[in-house]
Amino acid sequence: MGQVTVLIADKTYRIACDDGQEEHLTALASDLDTRIAQMRRAFGEIGDNRLTVMAAITCLDEGSEVKRRLAELEGEVAALRAERDSWGDVAAREAGEVAAVILEAAERIEGVARTLGQDRIG
Repeated sequence: MGQVTVLIADKTYRIACDDGQEEHLTALASDLDTRIAQMRRAFGEIGDNRLTVMAAITCLDEGSEVKRRLAELEGEVAALRAERDSWGDVAAREAGEVAAVILEAAERIEGVARTLGQDRIG
């Protein structure tokens, strides 16, 4: 089990994490610290707890927007896949029609060739 020490809002925290996640957790803590510092500059000293809650809500709001947009994009991808599949069905149907026309033409050509062959013999 990994462990990192981070500084958030001028306070040091020791946080456990999965092995290999130390750098990621440190970056997240740094982002939170930056957000709190920005809010402190914007709103003044309104209390560490309040700033931390505001920063957390801001992060959650961004995460919620990302999830909403992801769901929207997944819907668009599903619609595009369905459209692609329907075009695949059209292409397969048309390929079958083309094959039938070619087969019919080949049969006619063979018939003409047989007729020409009989004319040469007879």
